[in-house]
Amino acid sequence: MISGCHDVQTSADISNVGTFKLPNPQGRAGGACTAALLQVLYAARNAGTSEDMSWVQLLRSMRENLNSKGFDQVPQLTSSRLIDVTQPCEFVNKTSTLGTKRAVLIGINYCGQQGELSGCHNDVKNVKEYLQTVHGFQEQNMTILMDDGFHSEPNKRNIMNAYRNVVRASLPGDTVFCHYSGHGGQVRDTSGDEEDGFDETLIPVDFQRNGHILDDDLLAELVKPMPAGVLMTCVMDCCHSGTVMDLPYRFTADGDVSAGMQRVENMNFDLLLLGAAGFWSCMELSECLGCLCDLLS
Repeated sequence: MISGCHDVQTSADISNVGTFKLPNPQGRAGGACTAALLQVLYAARNAGTSEDMSWVQLLRSMRENLNSKGFDQVPQLTSSRLIDVTQPCEFVNKTSTLGTKRAVLIGINYCGQQGELSGCHNDVKNVKEYLQTVHGFQEQNMTILMDDGFHSEPNKRNIMNAYRNVVRASLPGDTVFCHYSGHGGQVRDTSGDEEDGFDETLIPVDFQRNGHILDDDLLAELVKPMPAGVLMTCVMDCCHSGTVMDLPYRFTADGDVSAGMQRVENMNFDLLLLGAAGFWSCMELSECLGCLCDLLS
């Protein structure tokens, strides 16, 4: 998972993504994390270096772009397993040429609500165009949720159903790309798995009636049941998103390359794993952290 900031940081909605020199900005406003990510990816593609760009280079280039425009948020990579961050980053599964490429793209502007955003719909359109033009994703394999009156409503039920459906449809060799642009938050942890006492959350459009989507929910419904051999990348452009998928390993844009990915602090992974005893019945607990499932990020 690529996130735009640490758990304690807030993300930013910018007024004009054209300053990031995207090929088709799709509108003036957008999320700073999404705009920075796409700018780096397009620039590497145009320079012919995208095949060689490492995770370190990607994150640090994002940080440089954000910092040059006055944003202090620190992008980071979290993963279900240890990744050599000096190796090229990959978004498409290369284990099978026959694998299907699927995407779940969610943009919530909270139209008419307090705290309304202006760029999340544009983020979805920009990511969709990137996936289609650069990586060959097909329209029929993309699920898009936006509160724009045309697409399916990004309420709690629809978001979780979209994640469950992509898990059910995916097979070994497939590629999954999930993108979320909207509000993120923190709520008091009630399960005891967060040593800092807070769960990170996604905030659906109907949060006032039906509440937040917890990191525990994303781990249980999207990460754990994803079949082995599926390459999944998630981009979370929202506040407090650093560990919003409860993944055990992390590398930040300002991290020490020689140390590589590190265990995430302030999270009780033993308790998380014990909460899925059936899923881990074939493994020793000490081995689980390196084998959560065969995901990239």
